[in-house]
Amino acid sequence: MKIMITAAEAIEKGVWLELLRLFGRDADEDIWPQQEFILTEQQALNLNLIKK
Repeated sequence: MKIMITAAEAIEKGVWLELLRLFGRDADEDIWPQQEFILTEQQALNLNLIKK
């Protein structure tokens, strides 16, 4: 299963910094609020976005 999350949703849920680390992105990059990131089920579990 793949889970999609936008940058705005990640910020709202408090996982933004971990998401940046997962994708190797820099916090100083220009990223649109609606930019989507695709997570694996395991990544979403690790970020506590879903429950198993």
